[in-house]
Amino acid sequence: MKHLPIAQTEIKQIIEENFCYVDKTPFIKQLIDDKHKYYFLSRPRRFGKSLFIDTLHAAFAGEKELFKGLYIEKNWDWTVKYPVIRISFGGGTVKNPTELNQSIDFTLRYTAKDYNIKLIEEFIPKRFEELIIKLNEKHQQKVVILIDEYDKPILDNLTEKKVEEIRKELASFYSVLKDASKYIKFVFLTGVSKFSKTSIFSKLNNITDISLSKKYADICGYTQTDLETIFHDYLHDVDLKKVKLWYNGYNFRGNSVYNPYDVLMFLWNKEYKPHWFKTGTPTFLLELIKKRKFHLPSIENIKITETQLDEFDINNIELDALLFQTGYLTIDKVSQIGANYIYSLKIPNLEVKMGLSDYLLRMFYGAGVNSYERTELVEKIYFSLFDCEPEKLEQAFYTFFSQIPHDWYRKNDIAKFEGFYSSMFYTFFTSLGLDVTAEDTTNKGRIDLTVKMEKAIYIFEFKMKTEKQNALQQIKDKKYHEKYMSEKKDIYLIGIEFDEEKKNISMFEFEKLSK
Repeated sequence: MKHLPIAQTEIKQIIEENFCYVDKTPFIKQLIDDKHKYYFLSRPRRFGKSLFIDTLHAAFAGEKELFKGLYIEKNWDWTVKYPVIRISFGGGTVKNPTELNQSIDFTLRYTAKDYNIKLIEEFIPKRFEELIIKLNEKHQQKVVILIDEYDKPILDNLTEKKVEEIRKELASFYSVLKDASKYIKFVFLTGVSKFSKTSIFSKLNNITDISLSKKYADICGYTQTDLETIFHDYLHDVDLKKVKLWYNGYNFRGNSVYNPYDVLMFLWNKEYKPHWFKTGTPTFLLELIKKRKFHLPSIENIKITETQLDEFDINNIELDALLFQTGYLTIDKVSQIGANYIYSLKIPNLEVKMGLSDYLLRMFYGAGVNSYERTELVEKIYFSLFDCEPEKLEQAFYTFFSQIPHDWYRKNDIAKFEGFYSSMFYTFFTSLGLDVTAEDTTNKGRIDLTVKMEKAIYIFEFKMKTEKQNALQQIKDKKYHEKYMSEKKDIYLIGIEFDEEKKNISMFEFEKLSK
Protein backbone atom coordinates (compact mmCIF):
# COMPACT_ATOMS: atom_id res chain seq x y z
CA MET A 1 0.00 0.00 0.00
CA LYS A 2 1.79 3.11 -1.01
CA HIS A 3 0.61 6.62 -0.76
CA LEU A 4 4.16 7.21 0.40
CA PRO A 5 6.56 4.30 -0.10
CA ILE A 6 7.72 2.39 2.96
CA ALA A 7 9.61 -0.79 3.61
CA GLN A 8 7.67 -4.00 4.31
CA THR A 9 7.09 -4.01 8.07
CA GLU A 10 4.66 -5.14 10.74
CA ILE A 11 1.01 -4.12 10.43
CA LYS A 12 1.04 -2.54 13.89
CA GLN A 13 3.87 -0.24 12.85
CA ILE A 14 2.04 0.63 9.65
CA ILE A 15 -1.00 1.69 11.68
CA GLU A 16 1.07 3.75 14.09
CA GLU A 17 2.82 5.55 11.23
CA ASN A 18 -0.50 6.06 9.39
CA PHE A 19 0.92 4.78 6.10
CA CYS A 20 -0.75 2.60 3.53
CA TYR A 21 0.61 0.62 0.61
CA VAL A 22 -1.92 1.35 -2.15
CA ASP A 23 -0.58 3.64 -4.86
CA LYS A 24 -3.02 6.54 -5.22
CA THR A 25 -0.59 8.81 -7.08
CA PRO A 26 -2.31 8.40 -10.49
CA PHE A 27 -5.10 10.55 -9.04
CA ILE A 28 -2.64 13.37 -8.36
CA LYS A 29 -1.59 13.41 -12.01
CA GLN A 30 -5.26 13.33 -13.02
CA LEU A 31 -6.06 16.38 -10.86
CA ILE A 32 -3.33 18.38 -12.60
CA ASP A 33 -4.32 17.16 -16.06
CA ASP A 34 -7.93 18.24 -15.45
CA LYS A 35 -6.59 21.80 -15.13
CA HIS A 36 -8.89 23.01 -12.35
CA LYS A 37 -7.47 25.22 -9.61
CA TYR A 38 -9.86 24.55 -6.72
CA TYR A 39 -10.90 21.02 -5.72
CA PHE A 40 -13.08 19.65 -2.95
CA LEU A 41 -13.39 16.03 -1.75
CA SER A 42 -15.91 14.72 0.77
CA ARG A 43 -15.34 11.36 2.45
CA PRO A 44 -16.23 9.89 5.87
CA ARG A 45 -13.74 10.17 8.72
CA ARG A 46 -10.69 7.90 8.74
CA PHE A 47 -11.02 7.19 5.04
CA GLY A 48 -7.54 8.32 3.98
CA LYS A 49 -8.25 11.98 3.24
CA SER A 50 -5.39 13.25 5.42
CA LEU A 51 -2.98 10.76 3.93
CA PHE A 52 -3.88 11.91 0.44
CA ILE A 53 -3.28 15.51 1.55
CA ASP A 54 0.16 14.43 2.82
CA THR A 55 0.90 12.84 -0.53
CA LEU A 56 -0.13 15.98 -2.42
CA HIS A 57 2.11 18.02 -0.13
CA ALA A 58 5.12 15.80 -0.82
CA ALA A 59 4.54 15.85 -4.59
CA PHE A 60 4.20 19.64 -4.90
CA ALA A 61 7.17 20.15 -2.56
CA GLY A 62 9.24 18.08 -4.98
CA GLU A 63 10.16 15.25 -2.62
CA LYS A 64 10.86 12.80 -5.44
CA GLU A 65 12.71 10.33 -3.23
CA LEU A 66 9.46 9.44 -1.46
CA PHE A 67 7.82 8.23 -4.66
CA LYS A 68 10.28 5.63 -5.87
CA GLY A 69 8.46 2.89 -7.75
CA LEU A 70 5.13 4.73 -7.78
CA TYR A 71 3.22 5.90 -10.83
CA ILE A 72 3.95 9.56 -10.28
CA GLU A 73 7.74 9.07 -10.14
CA LYS A 74 7.91 9.14 -13.94
CA ASN A 75 4.80 11.25 -14.54
CA TRP A 76 5.58 14.48 -12.67
CA ASP A 77 7.73 17.55 -13.28
CA TRP A 78 10.22 17.29 -10.41
CA THR A 79 12.20 20.31 -11.58
CA VAL A 80 9.58 22.65 -10.06
CA LYS A 81 8.99 22.95 -6.32
CA TYR A 82 6.01 24.88 -4.99
CA PRO A 83 5.60 26.52 -1.56
CA VAL A 84 2.84 24.69 0.30
CA ILE A 85 0.45 25.87 3.03
CA ARG A 86 -1.10 22.89 4.79
CA ILE A 87 -3.93 23.56 7.25
CA SER A 88 -5.63 20.81 9.21
CA PHE A 89 -8.64 21.11 11.49
CA GLY A 90 -8.62 17.38 12.23
CA GLY A 91 -6.80 17.47 15.56
CA GLY A 92 -8.62 18.47 18.71
CA THR A 93 -11.86 20.38 19.11
CA VAL A 94 -12.41 24.14 18.93
CA LYS A 95 -15.19 25.32 21.25
CA ASN A 96 -15.65 28.91 20.10
CA PRO A 97 -14.49 31.46 17.48
CA THR A 98 -11.58 32.56 19.67
CA GLU A 99 -10.13 29.06 19.84
CA LEU A 100 -10.69 28.67 16.09
CA ASN A 101 -8.70 31.80 15.31
CA GLN A 102 -5.95 30.78 17.72
CA SER A 103 -5.66 27.44 15.96
CA ILE A 104 -5.46 29.04 12.52
CA ASP A 105 -3.02 31.66 13.77
CA PHE A 106 -0.68 28.96 15.10
CA THR A 107 -0.66 27.16 11.72
CA LEU A 108 -0.02 30.36 9.77
CA ARG A 109 2.82 31.44 12.07
CA TYR A 110 4.36 27.95 12.04
CA THR A 111 4.26 27.86 8.22
CA ALA A 112 5.75 31.35 7.98
CA LYS A 113 8.57 30.38 10.33
CA ASP A 114 9.26 27.23 8.33
CA TYR A 115 9.69 29.33 5.18
CA ASN A 116 11.57 32.10 7.08
CA ILE A 117 8.85 34.70 6.49
CA LYS A 118 7.72 37.40 8.93
CA LEU A 119 4.00 38.19 9.19
CA ILE A 120 2.73 41.53 10.44
CA GLU A 121 -1.04 41.45 9.79
CA GLU A 122 -3.22 40.84 12.89
CA PHE A 123 -6.59 40.04 11.30
CA ILE A 124 -6.56 36.32 10.55
CA PRO A 125 -7.88 36.42 6.95
CA LYS A 126 -5.45 39.24 6.10
CA ARG A 127 -2.59 37.29 7.68
CA PHE A 128 -3.53 34.27 5.54
CA GLU A 129 -3.48 36.45 2.43
CA GLU A 130 -0.18 38.01 3.51
CA LEU A 131 1.41 34.56 3.86
CA ILE A 132 0.24 33.55 0.38
CA ILE A 133 1.58 36.72 -1.24
CA LYS A 134 4.95 36.62 0.55
CA LEU A 135 5.47 32.93 -0.29
CA ASN A 136 4.78 33.70 -3.93
CA GLU A 137 7.21 36.63 -3.92
CA LYS A 138 9.98 34.74 -2.13
CA HIS A 139 9.87 31.55 -4.23
CA GLN A 140 8.69 33.06 -7.51
CA GLN A 141 6.17 30.25 -7.73
CA LYS A 142 2.46 30.20 -7.14
CA VAL A 143 1.34 28.71 -3.83
CA VAL A 144 -0.32 25.33 -3.18
CA ILE A 145 -2.92 25.34 -0.39
CA LEU A 146 -4.13 22.11 1.22
CA ILE A 147 -6.93 22.27 3.80
CA ASP A 148 -7.88 19.07 5.60
CA GLU A 149 -11.19 18.57 7.47
CA TYR A 150 -12.34 22.08 6.56
CA ASP A 151 -15.72 21.53 8.24
CA LYS A 152 -14.71 19.98 11.57
CA PRO A 153 -15.01 23.21 13.61
CA ILE A 154 -18.64 23.43 12.48
CA LEU A 155 -19.47 19.75 12.96
CA ASP A 156 -17.99 19.84 16.47
CA ASN A 157 -20.43 22.62 17.39
CA LEU A 158 -23.42 21.82 15.23
CA THR A 159 -25.86 21.62 18.14
CA GLU A 160 -24.47 24.73 19.82
CA LYS A 161 -25.72 28.32 19.43
CA LYS A 162 -22.23 29.55 18.60
CA VAL A 163 -22.07 27.45 15.41
CA GLU A 164 -23.22 30.43 13.31
CA GLU A 165 -20.36 32.56 14.67
CA ILE A 166 -17.87 29.81 13.80
CA ARG A 167 -19.37 29.50 10.31
CA LYS A 168 -18.91 33.23 9.73
CA GLU A 169 -15.28 33.10 10.85
CA LEU A 170 -14.56 30.21 8.51
CA ALA A 171 -16.39 31.86 5.60
CA SER A 172 -14.26 34.97 6.07
CA PHE A 173 -11.09 32.87 6.22
CA TYR A 174 -11.92 30.80 3.13
CA SER A 175 -12.82 33.93 1.15
CA VAL A 176 -9.07 34.61 0.91
CA LEU A 177 -8.79 31.67 -1.51
CA LYS A 178 -10.69 33.74 -4.07
CA ASP A 179 -9.21 37.12 -3.16
CA ALA A 180 -5.64 35.82 -3.55
CA SER A 181 -6.37 33.73 -6.63
CA LYS A 182 -3.60 35.20 -8.82
CA TYR A 183 -0.98 33.99 -6.35
CA ILE A 184 -2.36 30.45 -6.08
CA LYS A 185 -1.41 27.38 -8.13
CA PHE A 186 -3.66 24.71 -6.63
CA VAL A 187 -6.16 24.30 -3.77
CA PHE A 188 -7.44 21.02 -2.37
CA LEU A 189 -9.96 20.88 0.48
CA THR A 190 -11.30 17.79 2.23
CA GLY A 191 -14.12 17.32 4.68
CA VAL A 192 -16.91 15.04 5.79
CA SER A 193 -19.84 17.30 4.95
CA LYS A 194 -20.63 19.45 1.97
CA PHE A 195 -22.16 22.62 3.30
CA SER A 196 -23.91 24.77 0.73
CA LYS A 197 -21.48 27.01 -1.10
CA THR A 198 -23.45 30.12 -0.18
CA SER A 199 -23.02 29.16 3.46
CA ILE A 200 -19.28 28.54 3.61
CA PHE A 201 -17.69 29.34 0.27
CA SER A 202 -19.65 32.49 -0.52
CA LYS A 203 -16.94 33.80 -2.84
CA LEU A 204 -15.40 30.55 -4.05
CA ASN A 205 -17.98 29.75 -6.71
CA ASN A 206 -15.61 27.93 -9.06
CA ILE A 207 -14.64 25.04 -6.80
CA THR A 208 -14.67 21.60 -8.47
CA ASP A 209 -16.36 19.01 -6.28
CA ILE A 210 -14.98 15.54 -7.09
CA SER A 211 -16.81 13.74 -4.25
CA LEU A 212 -19.22 11.92 -6.58
CA SER A 213 -17.11 12.00 -9.73
CA LYS A 214 -16.77 8.52 -11.27
CA LYS A 215 -13.24 9.48 -12.30
CA TYR A 216 -12.23 9.98 -8.66
CA ALA A 217 -14.55 7.46 -7.00
CA ASP A 218 -11.69 5.30 -5.70
CA ILE A 219 -9.37 8.13 -4.66
CA CYS A 220 -9.72 6.89 -1.06
CA GLY A 221 -10.34 3.38 0.23
CA TYR A 222 -9.13 -0.12 -0.69
CA THR A 223 -10.75 -2.28 -3.37
CA GLN A 224 -11.17 -6.04 -3.08
CA THR A 225 -8.25 -6.43 -5.48
CA ASP A 226 -6.08 -4.22 -3.27
CA LEU A 227 -6.91 -6.38 -0.27
CA GLU A 228 -6.24 -9.71 -1.98
CA THR A 229 -3.04 -8.73 -3.76
CA ILE A 230 -1.15 -6.13 -1.74
CA PHE A 231 -2.15 -7.62 1.62
CA HIS A 232 -1.80 -11.22 0.44
CA ASP A 233 0.91 -12.11 2.98
CA TYR A 234 -1.37 -11.10 5.87
CA LEU A 235 -4.42 -13.09 4.76
CA HIS A 236 -3.45 -16.63 5.78
CA ASP A 237 -6.42 -18.36 7.44
CA VAL A 238 -8.63 -15.29 6.86
CA ASP A 239 -12.22 -15.77 5.68
CA LEU A 240 -12.37 -13.20 2.85
CA LYS A 241 -16.15 -13.44 2.57
CA LYS A 242 -16.53 -12.58 6.23
CA VAL A 243 -14.04 -9.69 5.98
CA LYS A 244 -16.02 -8.33 3.03
CA LEU A 245 -19.32 -8.67 4.90
CA TRP A 246 -17.91 -6.77 7.88
CA TYR A 247 -15.87 -3.99 6.28
CA ASN A 248 -16.48 -3.61 2.52
CA GLY A 249 -19.49 -1.98 0.89
CA TYR A 250 -18.67 1.74 0.62
CA ASN A 251 -19.34 3.11 -2.84
CA PHE A 252 -18.86 6.57 -4.33
CA ARG A 253 -19.92 5.70 -7.91
CA GLY A 254 -16.94 3.44 -8.52
CA ASN A 255 -15.72 0.17 -7.05
CA SER A 256 -16.97 -1.12 -3.75
CA VAL A 257 -14.24 -0.23 -1.23
CA TYR A 258 -13.06 -0.86 2.30
CA ASN A 259 -12.37 1.79 4.90
CA PRO A 260 -8.52 1.66 5.17
CA TYR A 261 -8.60 2.00 8.96
CA ASP A 262 -10.78 -1.11 9.28
CA VAL A 263 -8.47 -3.16 7.07
CA LEU A 264 -5.33 -2.20 8.96
CA MET A 265 -6.87 -2.78 12.38
CA PHE A 266 -8.31 -6.15 11.34
CA LEU A 267 -5.02 -7.33 9.87
CA TRP A 268 -3.30 -6.33 13.07
CA ASN A 269 -5.49 -8.19 15.56
CA LYS A 270 -7.56 -10.51 13.26
CA GLU A 271 -10.69 -9.73 15.30
CA TYR A 272 -14.05 -8.82 13.79
CA LYS A 273 -14.89 -5.68 15.70
CA PRO A 274 -16.40 -2.27 14.84
CA HIS A 275 -12.94 -0.68 14.58
CA TRP A 276 -14.01 2.41 12.60
CA PHE A 277 -17.26 2.90 14.46
CA LYS A 278 -15.50 2.92 17.82
CA THR A 279 -13.32 5.87 16.79
CA GLY A 280 -16.22 8.22 17.51
CA THR A 281 -19.83 8.66 16.43
CA PRO A 282 -20.91 12.32 16.14
CA THR A 283 -23.26 13.21 18.99
CA PHE A 284 -25.15 15.67 16.80
CA LEU A 285 -26.03 12.86 14.39
CA LEU A 286 -27.66 10.77 17.10
CA GLU A 287 -29.49 13.80 18.44
CA LEU A 288 -30.90 14.49 14.98
CA ILE A 289 -32.06 10.87 14.63
CA LYS A 290 -33.92 11.19 17.92
CA LYS A 291 -35.26 14.67 17.24
CA ARG A 292 -36.58 13.82 13.77
CA LYS A 293 -38.27 10.60 15.03
CA PHE A 294 -36.32 8.81 12.31
CA HIS A 295 -37.86 5.45 11.39
CA LEU A 296 -34.73 3.30 11.61
CA PRO A 297 -35.95 0.36 9.47
CA SER A 298 -36.42 2.79 6.57
CA ILE A 299 -32.67 3.44 6.60
CA GLU A 300 -32.36 0.47 4.23
CA ASN A 301 -34.73 1.95 1.64
CA ILE A 302 -33.67 5.57 1.23
CA LYS A 303 -33.78 7.31 -2.12
CA ILE A 304 -32.48 10.83 -2.52
CA THR A 305 -31.81 13.28 -5.34
CA GLU A 306 -28.33 14.39 -6.27
CA THR A 307 -29.10 17.92 -5.07
CA GLN A 308 -30.16 16.64 -1.65
CA LEU A 309 -27.18 14.31 -1.41
CA ASP A 310 -24.68 16.89 -2.53
CA GLU A 311 -24.85 19.43 0.27
CA PHE A 312 -26.72 20.75 3.26
CA ASP A 313 -27.13 23.99 5.16
CA ILE A 314 -26.44 24.19 8.89
CA ASN A 315 -29.92 25.68 9.38
CA ASN A 316 -31.71 23.00 7.35
CA ILE A 317 -29.85 19.70 7.58
CA GLU A 318 -31.04 16.77 5.47
CA LEU A 319 -30.58 13.78 7.77
CA ASP A 320 -30.33 11.32 4.87
CA ALA A 321 -27.52 13.37 3.31
CA LEU A 322 -25.74 13.66 6.64
CA LEU A 323 -25.92 9.87 7.17
CA PHE A 324 -24.32 9.41 3.76
CA GLN A 325 -21.61 12.01 4.20
CA THR A 326 -20.61 10.69 7.62
CA GLY A 327 -20.33 7.11 6.34
CA TYR A 328 -23.40 5.46 7.87
CA LEU A 329 -25.01 5.14 4.46
CA THR A 330 -23.44 4.65 1.05
CA ILE A 331 -24.55 4.44 -2.59
CA ASP A 332 -26.33 1.24 -3.58
CA LYS A 333 -27.35 2.21 -7.10
CA VAL A 334 -27.95 5.27 -9.26
CA SER A 335 -30.89 5.72 -11.61
CA GLN A 336 -31.75 8.55 -13.95
CA ILE A 337 -35.23 10.02 -14.30
CA GLY A 338 -35.19 12.64 -17.04
CA ALA A 339 -32.31 14.94 -16.22
CA ASN A 340 -32.30 13.99 -12.54
CA TYR A 341 -30.15 11.38 -10.80
CA ILE A 342 -31.75 9.39 -8.01
CA TYR A 343 -29.45 7.69 -5.48
CA SER A 344 -30.57 4.59 -3.61
CA LEU A 345 -28.65 4.37 -0.34
CA LYS A 346 -27.82 1.47 1.95
CA ILE A 347 -25.88 0.67 5.11
CA PRO A 348 -22.42 -0.24 3.80
CA ASN A 349 -21.60 -3.27 5.93
CA LEU A 350 -22.15 -5.30 9.08
CA GLU A 351 -19.80 -3.15 11.17
CA VAL A 352 -21.85 -0.01 10.60
CA LYS A 353 -25.20 -1.76 11.00
CA MET A 354 -24.23 -3.38 14.31
CA GLY A 355 -22.35 -0.35 15.63
CA LEU A 356 -25.09 2.17 14.88
CA SER A 357 -27.81 -0.09 16.29
CA ASP A 358 -25.90 -0.81 19.49
CA TYR A 359 -25.17 2.89 20.03
CA LEU A 360 -28.81 3.84 19.56
CA LEU A 361 -29.96 1.10 21.91
CA ARG A 362 -27.72 2.47 24.64
CA MET A 363 -29.14 5.91 23.97
CA PHE A 364 -32.71 4.63 24.48
CA TYR A 365 -31.75 2.72 27.61
CA GLY A 366 -30.22 5.75 29.27
CA ALA A 367 -28.45 5.25 32.58
CA GLY A 368 -31.21 3.23 34.20
CA VAL A 369 -30.12 -0.29 33.16
CA ASN A 370 -26.86 -1.86 34.27
CA SER A 371 -24.69 -3.79 31.85
CA TYR A 372 -25.52 -7.17 33.40
CA GLU A 373 -29.28 -6.69 32.91
CA ARG A 374 -28.73 -5.50 29.36
CA THR A 375 -26.50 -8.45 28.49
CA GLU A 376 -29.00 -10.87 29.98
CA LEU A 377 -31.79 -9.37 27.88
CA VAL A 378 -29.66 -9.55 24.72
CA GLU A 379 -29.04 -13.26 25.35
CA LYS A 380 -32.76 -13.95 25.88
CA ILE A 381 -33.73 -12.26 22.64
CA TYR A 382 -31.01 -13.96 20.62
CA PHE A 383 -31.69 -17.47 21.91
CA SER A 384 -35.46 -17.11 21.58
CA LEU A 385 -34.85 -16.80 17.83
CA PHE A 386 -31.98 -19.28 17.65
CA ASP A 387 -33.94 -21.96 19.55
CA CYS A 388 -37.19 -21.24 17.66
CA GLU A 389 -39.04 -20.14 20.79
CA PRO A 390 -40.73 -16.89 19.70
CA GLU A 391 -43.05 -16.97 22.72
CA LYS A 392 -40.05 -15.85 24.80
CA LEU A 393 -39.67 -12.72 22.66
CA GLU A 394 -42.80 -11.13 24.10
CA GLN A 395 -41.54 -11.07 27.69
CA ALA A 396 -38.03 -10.03 26.63
CA PHE A 397 -39.22 -7.02 24.63
CA TYR A 398 -41.86 -6.15 27.22
CA THR A 399 -38.99 -5.93 29.71
CA PHE A 400 -36.96 -3.85 27.27
CA PHE A 401 -39.69 -1.24 26.70
CA SER A 402 -40.43 -1.03 30.41
CA GLN A 403 -36.77 -0.16 31.05
CA ILE A 404 -36.75 2.89 28.78
CA PRO A 405 -36.80 5.88 31.18
CA HIS A 406 -40.09 7.80 31.30
CA ASP A 407 -38.17 11.07 30.88
CA TRP A 408 -37.22 9.94 27.40
CA TYR A 409 -40.87 10.29 26.28
CA ARG A 410 -41.60 13.49 28.20
CA LYS A 411 -40.62 16.03 25.55
CA ASN A 412 -41.91 14.15 22.51
CA ASP A 413 -44.90 12.16 21.36
CA ILE A 414 -42.89 9.34 19.81
CA ALA A 415 -44.78 6.66 21.77
CA LYS A 416 -47.80 7.30 19.54
CA PHE A 417 -46.02 6.03 16.46
CA GLU A 418 -45.68 2.45 15.25
CA GLY A 419 -42.36 3.46 13.70
CA PHE A 420 -40.80 3.95 17.14
CA TYR A 421 -41.56 0.41 18.27
CA SER A 422 -40.62 -1.23 14.99
CA SER A 423 -37.38 0.77 15.11
CA MET A 424 -36.60 -0.77 18.49
CA PHE A 425 -37.09 -4.31 17.19
CA TYR A 426 -34.99 -3.54 14.13
CA THR A 427 -32.25 -1.92 16.20
CA PHE A 428 -32.08 -4.78 18.67
CA PHE A 429 -31.88 -7.45 15.98
CA THR A 430 -29.26 -5.62 13.91
CA SER A 431 -27.14 -4.91 16.99
CA LEU A 432 -26.87 -8.69 17.33
CA GLY A 433 -25.54 -9.01 13.79
CA LEU A 434 -28.60 -10.94 12.59
CA ASP A 435 -29.71 -11.15 8.96
CA VAL A 436 -32.46 -8.52 9.07
CA THR A 437 -34.47 -7.07 6.19
CA ALA A 438 -36.60 -4.02 6.90
CA GLU A 439 -39.60 -3.14 4.74
CA ASP A 440 -39.08 -6.45 2.94
CA THR A 441 -40.69 -6.27 -0.52
CA THR A 442 -43.08 -8.97 -1.74
CA ASN A 443 -45.56 -9.08 -4.63
CA LYS A 444 -48.36 -8.39 -2.12
CA GLY A 445 -46.79 -5.53 -0.18
CA ARG A 446 -43.98 -4.88 2.29
CA ILE A 447 -43.17 -6.98 5.32
CA ASP A 448 -42.31 -4.72 8.26
CA LEU A 449 -39.39 -6.88 9.32
CA THR A 450 -37.88 -10.23 8.31
CA VAL A 451 -35.24 -12.03 10.36
CA LYS A 452 -33.49 -15.03 8.82
CA MET A 453 -31.86 -17.55 11.14
CA GLU A 454 -30.17 -20.86 10.42
CA LYS A 455 -33.19 -22.91 11.45
CA ALA A 456 -36.12 -20.56 10.79
CA ILE A 457 -37.42 -17.35 9.25
CA TYR A 458 -39.40 -14.80 11.29
CA ILE A 459 -41.88 -12.43 9.66
CA PHE A 460 -42.98 -9.44 11.79
CA GLU A 461 -45.87 -7.02 11.37
CA PHE A 462 -46.32 -4.10 13.81
CA LYS A 463 -49.50 -2.15 14.60
CA MET A 464 -50.71 0.35 17.16
CA LYS A 465 -53.57 -0.75 19.41
CA THR A 466 -55.74 2.01 17.96
CA GLU A 467 -55.54 0.55 14.44
CA LYS A 468 -58.45 -1.64 13.35
CA GLN A 469 -56.49 -4.20 11.33
CA ASN A 470 -54.95 -7.13 13.21
CA ALA A 471 -51.18 -7.42 12.66
CA LEU A 472 -51.00 -11.22 12.40
CA GLN A 473 -54.05 -11.35 10.15
CA GLN A 474 -52.42 -8.90 7.74
CA ILE A 475 -49.42 -11.22 7.33
CA LYS A 476 -51.76 -14.12 6.56
CA ASP A 477 -54.07 -12.14 4.26
CA LYS A 478 -51.17 -10.85 2.17
CA LYS A 479 -49.41 -14.24 2.21
CA TYR A 480 -46.07 -12.66 3.00
CA HIS A 481 -44.65 -16.08 3.85
CA GLU A 482 -44.84 -17.25 0.22
CA LYS A 483 -41.65 -15.34 -0.56
CA TYR A 484 -39.67 -17.71 1.66
CA MET A 485 -41.38 -21.07 1.06
CA SER A 486 -38.54 -22.24 -1.22
CA GLU A 487 -35.98 -21.95 1.60
CA LYS A 488 -37.33 -25.09 3.28
CA LYS A 489 -37.23 -23.63 6.78
CA ASP A 490 -39.87 -23.23 9.45
CA ILE A 491 -41.55 -19.84 9.11
CA TYR A 492 -42.96 -17.95 12.08
CA LEU A 493 -45.60 -15.27 11.49
CA ILE A 494 -45.52 -12.75 14.35
CA GLY A 495 -48.03 -9.94 14.82
CA ILE A 496 -47.35 -7.35 17.50
CA GLU A 497 -49.54 -4.47 18.71
CA PHE A 498 -48.47 -1.58 20.94
CA ASP A 499 -50.33 0.57 23.48
CA GLU A 500 -49.33 4.24 23.33
CA GLU A 501 -50.58 4.87 26.86
CA LYS A 502 -48.61 2.03 28.44
CA LYS A 503 -45.76 2.55 25.99
CA ASN A 504 -45.38 -1.18 25.62
CA ILE A 505 -46.63 -4.33 23.90
CA SER A 506 -50.39 -4.88 24.21
CA MET A 507 -50.73 -7.99 22.02
CA PHE A 508 -48.24 -10.61 20.80
CA GLU A 509 -49.49 -13.38 18.49
CA PHE A 510 -47.64 -15.90 16.34
CA GLU A 511 -48.21 -18.92 14.14
CA LYS A 512 -45.73 -21.48 12.88
CA LEU A 513 -45.69 -22.70 9.29
CA SER A 514 -43.73 -25.93 9.09
CA LYS A 515 -41.27 -26.46 6.24
